[in-house]
Formats: sequence, C-alpha cells, structure tokens
Amino acid sequence: MKSNYAPLSKPTIVFHWLAGLFFLTVLGLGLYMGELPKGPAKFEIMDWHKSLGFAFLFLALARVVWRLYEGHLPSLSESHTWQDTLAKGIHVMLLLATVMMPVSGMMMSIGGGHGLDFFGAILVEGGEKIDWLGGLGHEVHEIGANLVILALLLHIAGALKHQFKNKDGLLSRMLGR
Repeated sequence: MKSNYAPLSKPTIVFHWLAGLFFLTVLGLGLYMGELPKGPAKFEIMDWHKSLGFAFLFLALARVVWRLYEGHLPSLSESHTWQDTLAKGIHVMLLLATVMMPVSGMMMSIGGGHGLDFFGAILVEGGEKIDWLGGLGHEVHEIGANLVILALLLHIAGALKHQFKNKDGLLSRMLGR
C-alpha cells in the first residue's frame, strides 16, 4: 500500500531521534539501577539517570512546543480508524511521558529530601522529606515507566508494520528521505 508521501520537517525528525535516544538511555539506566543493590555503583548510576532525565526534560518541552506549533503529523497511508486512533493515542502518550517521567523523578528526589542536582551542580538544595510529594512522584514514575515501555513497544511494532506490511516508506520518512 503506497502513500501520499508527506515529508517531515528537519526539527521533527531531529526531535524524534534525539528524544528516542535520550529516552532509551535514561530508561535503560533506570531499569539497570533498579536491579543494583544499594551502594556506590547504584548511586553513581542514579546520579547519571537523574541528570540525563533533567536534561531530557528540556528537550521534551521543546519537542512538545514544536509539535504544538507544527500540528498533528499527517498519516502516511490509509488505515482503519481504530489503527489511526491507536497510533495518535500512542504518540500523545509518548509525548506526555517525555515530560511526565522527568517531572515525577524530580518530585521523588525533592520529596525524598535529596534535592535536585545536575551533573554535580546543586539546583535545589536537599531538605526535609515531603512524603506526599515523594510518594506521588514514585507512583507516577513507576506506573509511568511500565506504560512507557508498553507504548514504546507498540510504537516500534507500528513502525515495523508500516515498513514491512504496508510498505509505505515510514522509516525513510523518519530518516528525512
């Protein structure tokens, strides 16, 4: 099934791949860190996870602003309404998650009394625990991570479907060709 080729803007392509790279890196660090026993190695990975997550927040916000400016991306090919709705829902979920995950991580850190630092530079001084903030951040972060993994797998499955079943040039489009 060939499509009406709708090229994507350079910023859209760059934001997509940068966000994907950042997201997978931070997610991978988070999953790895979760398996480590408490100790220096875990805390070092946690510092990287938090700092990269904080940096990712700015990329995510810029990406959301760009998406609002550019509008909804046109479909590449004709598909069933339920598939179109699912694809749009997954894209919205991933966009929201790119903001929600770093914010909930910051809530956990500040709520846990650890403050907020960025590669060693203290941005928010640690202080007393704020149990409700840390607890809410933890719940959102934990549930969000599971939902993000599901959405990411569905996103990749959809891309592969477009590429190999629909043969509509989706990957070429996402590479700017």
